[in-house]
Amino acid sequence: MNALKKPLLAFLLLASLSVAQAADVTVFAAASLTDALKEIATSYEKAGGDKIVFNFAASHLLVTQIKAGAPADIFFSADEAKMDDLAKSNLIDKDTRKNLLSNSLVIVVPGYTSNQKLTSATQLADARFKKIALGQPDSVPAGIYAKQYLQKIGIWDKVSSRIIPCESVRAALAAVETGNVDAGMVYKTDALHSKTVVADYEVPVSDGPAIAYPVALIRESRNATAAKKFLDYLSSTASVKIFDQNGFVVKK
Repeated sequence: MNALKKPLLAFLLLASLSVAQAADVTVFAAASLTDALKEIATSYEKAGGDKIVFNFAASHLLVTQIKAGAPADIFFSADEAKMDDLAKSNLIDKDTRKNLLSNSLVIVVPGYTSNQKLTSATQLADARFKKIALGQPDSVPAGIYAKQYLQKIGIWDKVSSRIIPCESVRAALAAVETGNVDAGMVYKTDALHSKTVVADYEVPVSDGPAIAYPVALIRESRNATAAKKFLDYLSSTASVKIFDQNGFVVKK
């Protein structure tokens, strides 16, 4: 072997070992948390914290992955049912579980069609809304919440045939952004980050479903100490400020 290549190979081997030994924290989080958590992770890492690696998807998909043995350290769900599912399988550290956030639902429309602002969510049953995007109403938390609310106000049977089910709340938002549907029901926090949709109607918190975002440490976490530090940081003043700026309600 070329003498010059030996030191190079040794250096690359040491570098790869160093990376492998780093206490990266893997967070499986609901898609609606994408923007806020990325911002929080950047703040955490700049302050000297461990590197945070994210896997964002619909909560039910994340549960499936964790049950299949995917290497997660923290699970941050968009509803309690998905966290309950992992708890029943003894896959979370129950002592670390807490409901950290809440959210609200909004009806969004493409920006260019916002000339007839809704005054009531029941107007979603109007004939002009031929296609309505929701997260999968039987599995995606945002879709489940939306279906519950539409049932509560008595229009689910009228609009169910027009529902376009999407794999996540972000996918439902994207369907509205591209104009492939006439409206969608998503989280307020997602609508805030879109430049091409208009939030035509916000469901009053007092009238809407009780939305909760629980977070917990995975019981078989490979980096439990580092993960616990980031879990605690999510309740810090710096994190609370970021969640608030992104439209979430932080539970006390």
